[in-house]
Order: sequence, then structure tokens, then C-alpha cells
Amino acid sequence: MTAASFARRAAWLPMVFSTSVLAVVFLWVDLTPKVEAEFFFSRDDPQYIASAEIADRFPTSQQIIIRAAAPDIRSEEYRQRVERLADALSAVDGVVGINSVANRDAFESPLWQRVLLSADGRATNLLIEVQPDPTGPGTLIEDVERATAEYQDSEFGLVVSGVPYVVELIRRNLFRDLTVFSVVAAVVFATIIAVVYRSGAIVTGTVTACLTASSLTLIVTQLVGGSIGLLTANIATIVFVLTLSHIVFLTANWRRCCETSGNTTGAVRQALALTAPASFWCMLTTLFGFVSLFLASAKPLRQLGMAGAIGTAVAIVVAYTMFPPFLHRVPPPSGHHRHRPRFHIPLRHAHRRRHLFAFLLLVLVASLGVPRVNTDPDLLSYFASGDPLREGLEAVDRDAGSSPLNLVIRDAADGRVDTNDAVERMWNLHLELEGDSSVGSVVSPALILAEARRAPFVGRLPPAQLLDFLAGTALSGTMAAYIRPDRQQGLFFLRMHEANRSEQRSTVIDRIEERVRAHGLAPVLVGGLYEQQGQLGALIASSLRLGLAGLVILFLGIAFFVSRDLRVTAAMVFSLAGIPLLVLGSFGHLGRAIDIISSPAANVALAMGVDSMIHLMVRARRFRSSGQTQWESWTSAQRELWQPIVGAAFIVSAGFGILGLSTFPPTQKFGLAVILGTVVAAGTALLVLPYGAAAGSAEGDLA
Repeated sequence: MTAASFARRAAWLPMVFSTSVLAVVFLWVDLTPKVEAEFFFSRDDPQYIASAEIADRFPTSQQIIIRAAAPDIRSEEYRQRVERLADALSAVDGVVGINSVANRDAFESPLWQRVLLSADGRATNLLIEVQPDPTGPGTLIEDVERATAEYQDSEFGLVVSGVPYVVELIRRNLFRDLTVFSVVAAVVFATIIAVVYRSGAIVTGTVTACLTASSLTLIVTQLVGGSIGLLTANIATIVFVLTLSHIVFLTANWRRCCETSGNTTGAVRQALALTAPASFWCMLTTLFGFVSLFLASAKPLRQLGMAGAIGTAVAIVVAYTMFPPFLHRVPPPSGHHRHRPRFHIPLRHAHRRRHLFAFLLLVLVASLGVPRVNTDPDLLSYFASGDPLREGLEAVDRDAGSSPLNLVIRDAADGRVDTNDAVERMWNLHLELEGDSSVGSVVSPALILAEARRAPFVGRLPPAQLLDFLAGTALSGTMAAYIRPDRQQGLFFLRMHEANRSEQRSTVIDRIEERVRAHGLAPVLVGGLYEQQGQLGALIASSLRLGLAGLVILFLGIAFFVSRDLRVTAAMVFSLAGIPLLVLGSFGHLGRAIDIISSPAANVALAMGVDSMIHLMVRARRFRSSGQTQWESWTSAQRELWQPIVGAAFIVSAGFGILGLSTFPPTQKFGLAVILGTVVAAGTALLVLPYGAAAGSAEGDLA
């Protein structure tokens, strides 16, 4: 058996291996996204340490909130319906306590009327205290939803909210996108590849290699301790695209080599030798891009960095080992196709000026939108506008806020917080915070004491003696959650409004801390989901600003090493810098917020742009070394590579366009950003980079 014959028959080996790998993924890899209450940061991050320390000092349970609306919330019938619902929820495994109008004096109590009654007087809240889910992700929420659905009707409208519920909804959306859209995107990729290449072997080889690379990435990531999280839910699609990029250029070079070689086996060897150097540099730039995320403070970004680095290395290995055997099975193009004239994009002097002017104008207009990019979106933006689910969450948010903020305070003079003077100042602060438009509700030590003063005979006791008395009553647990046993510190628990928020969270928190100081108190610790989201918004902005700039600088060094030409290097960096500006600026102009899930899209688009430019640069250098002039070398490189560059951009855009059908807004924005960046990158590589690289050459001036 000849080597060529063996190569043609060896295509079944990658298919067997791919099938085995897919089986391992479905049988062993945990594809359930890990989204927890502290999903923005890991437990050892400085941003989460404050929240963890507050939880240690003031132990409380997580809360699920159920808003129960009815025509008359003061009626006995309504109270009985709430009581029956509360009894059903109490039987749910993980529920440790429920406060509602059925067991609290919500209409007279200064405490319970603030946390149980809605602002419009048409609903009350059931506050369900829960422990971490003891039976697995989502089980507790599913049981709560089941009990709620059983008691809901047209006159007893129930809406579920709270951090555990929102986290579970995000997890469900991610899991649906991971399982549904990854498969659909693969089908779309395969269909378009079939239309472009019209070869069953190429389609089969491409899908086999890309699915294998995605599957191996999931397996290796789990082996090294990684998991599916906020960002890595899209890692399968990202690795599919990274592998596809290598295959597109390898296939294009194989077709061209067939024209000179005359046989498939020789053409495959030539294509591998021709494509591998550029692919290596493309892999290296993408790898560095993902590795740079290791330095991020946000846990999801670090998870993506690890999974992306693994996927980048796996993609090139799989593309160059599993795909070539399928090329051996493809007959070389016929003479008719081999010698047909190819359309190419002319690089004439007038065209070059127009291309450059148009690019500069687009970048200038887009850059005006960059300062308007919102990296601190509200929590409700994770759900589609107009969706009944979001409308329900917004109703809870309007009533008393939806995002918790914990504020630990002490007396500024290092005194106790149980003196008459300290309690009065805490009460004044409490009332001022309630008047803040960003604050939905407040529970504080002063409010707990106001509730305790309703007790007969003891209401007039000084705060210190009143706290001593409460130590043996039903309020003792509540007091422990808001005042330290040494009475040196107190906790203000705020539920913050998310809908229609116009200020950055950091601005709101700074204002609250100033108010604390104005009342003679000192903020000790600030934590909670609201504060973590504010920290995350700042980290996203920093990552976009410094991370993308760092990547461009890194690519500068690689571009110079590959091209050995300062002019070409400058042209490439100039072209690359425009990609994130156009993507982010467009989002700013469109009013689309950049959240933690959609934030890596600019990096993915930048990596795609680098691939096209490096392949062009390597090809132009090859033509230059063969004796062509600077201008001729870039013209020849562009003529040979415009089809794979445009084809890759089309395939990637169509595949990621599927994400636009997701009902999860962050996934939609991720897909939109990648499409926008990919199209810009392809146009920049073909129309801007050659102009800059060949600028000043005599051939260009005379063209």
C-alpha cells in the first residue's frame, strides 16, 4: 500500500477518535454551569473577602423573595392564602424560615411594614430564608417554583426574586445556550462550509476536527480543575472557531498547491508547510491573549483565560493532525477550475486613499461612542426586556430593591453603637438612606430597636439594657444579625434598586459612605452583590482598556518578529487598534451595555483579525523573498488570500449569528460583538493593512 493510499484510507481514524472523545464528554464531563452567589469573584479575591468577612461577623441566611399581589391585601382571605403558601414553602428542603403577613404584624410594625409591604399597597412579600442548596444546583429553586405555581391564580399573582433565584435563572440560560446553540452553531458552520467548498470530505473533516477540539478542551479543562462558568459556557463555540480558522487557510492553500503539484498528496504536504508558520504565530498571539486573562481579578475572566489557553493549543494540534487525512480523499480541482481567472481587490492609488479615509472616518466616529460604553449594567439586563419573568423581577425591584448591599458601621469616635447618641445618629442615617432614590429598603440596628420598643414595659429602656433584655426573646437572632456581640459594630442591610439606574454603582456607594460619615459614623466594610457588581464593572472597564491595549502592544512585537519591517509592523498595529474601537464604539452609540459575558467578544474579534493579518504578512514576505517588490508582494498576497479571509469571516459571522436567537441578552450581545469585530477585522486586513504596508513604495505611487 502506497503512502498516498494509506493517507486516503486513514480518514476513518480521526472519526473514530472524535466519536470516542464526544462519548467521554457526554458521559463524564460536567456541562452544568457553575453559577453561585459569589460567581463574580473567587473566595480568595480581595473583592469577595469583604463580603465573606461581613457574613462571618453578621451571620444571615440567603433570601428568596416572593411578591404576592391581590386586590385586597388586608383581607382575611388574603392572609390565609399567604399562610397556606408559606406552609407549603416551609416543607421545601433548604428553607429555614419564612416571614410574611401571616406571622408578622406588617401593617403596624416599623420593621415589617418596610420589608413586607409593597410601595403601591397592592402586594406583600414573603421573605424565605434558605440554606445553600443541599441536593444540587437548582433543586431548591425548582421546588419553590413548583409550590408557587400550585397556589397562583388570576387574583393571587406570585413573582419570585432574590439572589439565589436570579443566579439559578442565569445558570439555566447558560446551560440552554451551551447545549442548544453550540449544537445549532455547529450545524450552521457545517452547512456553510458545504456551500463554500462543495466537498463531503472537507465538510466531514472540518466538523470532525472542530468538534474534537471543542470536546478535548472541555475534557482537559475539567481534568485541571476548571468548570463551566459564566464565560466558559461559550468556550466550545470559541474553540470551534479557532480550529476552523486554521482549517480555512489550510484548505485554501491546499487548493492553490493542487494547481502546481497536480496530485493531492503532494499538495497536502506543500499546504502544510505553507500554512503552518503563519498558523503558529496566530496560535501564539491568541494564546497570549487568553493567558493575559490570568491576571484579572474577576473569577469568570480567569476561568475563560484557562479554558481559552487550553483550547488555543488544542485547536492547532487537532487542525493539523486530524484534518489533513480528509484532504487526501478530495480529488484535485479539475483543469477548468484550476485556471479560471480569480477576482481580486485592486490596490490602486485612488482606491487606497478611499479605503484609508473611510477606515479613519469610521474609527473616529466609533471612538466617540467609547466613553458612552456602560460596563456596569443593572442585574435585570441579564433578562430580555418585555419578558414576563423580567417584568416580575422589576416589580419586586420597584417595591423594595433587588440587589443586596451590606454596610458595616461603627461609631467614628470608637464608641459603642448601643448608646442613646449612637442609636439616634443611626436612626437619622436610616431615614436619610430610605430617602435615597437608589435605595429600595433598609434594615438597620436602629430599626430593630424601634421594633423592640413596641414591647410593653421594656420599650423605654436605654438601648444597652433593651439589647440585654432582647437576648432572651424571639428577636435575639435578628439582633445578632445586625449588632456584634461586643456592640462595637452594626450592620445596615440595603436592597438597592436596579431598574432604570442612571449612576454607576461605585458612585452610589461613595455617596452612601459619605452620608455615614456625615452622621458621625464610620464605614468599616462594604459588601454584597451590589458592591461586587460595581467592582466587576470597574474591572471590565479596566480589562477592556488595559487588556486590549496590552494585546495590541504584544501583537506589535510579534508582528515585527514575523515581518522584520517597521512599516509593516506599524500598519498592522494601526489596523488592529481600530477593531476594538469600532466594536466598543458601536456598542456605545447603540446603547448596548458590556457585561461580564459579552466583554471577551472584542478579544475574540481581535484574535480573528490577527489571524488574517498574520497570514497576509507571512504570504507577502514569501513573495518578497522570491524577488517581488514591496507593492507586488502585498498585491499577490491579497489576491491569493482574499477568498479564505472573506470566507472565514462569513462562516464565523453566520455561526455566531445563531447566538442572536438566544433569549439570553448577554449571549446575544456576545454574538453581535463577535460578528461586528470579525467583519471589521476582515475588511481591515484586506483594505487597510496592505495600504499601510506598501505605503511610500514607488510601485504604489505609480499605480
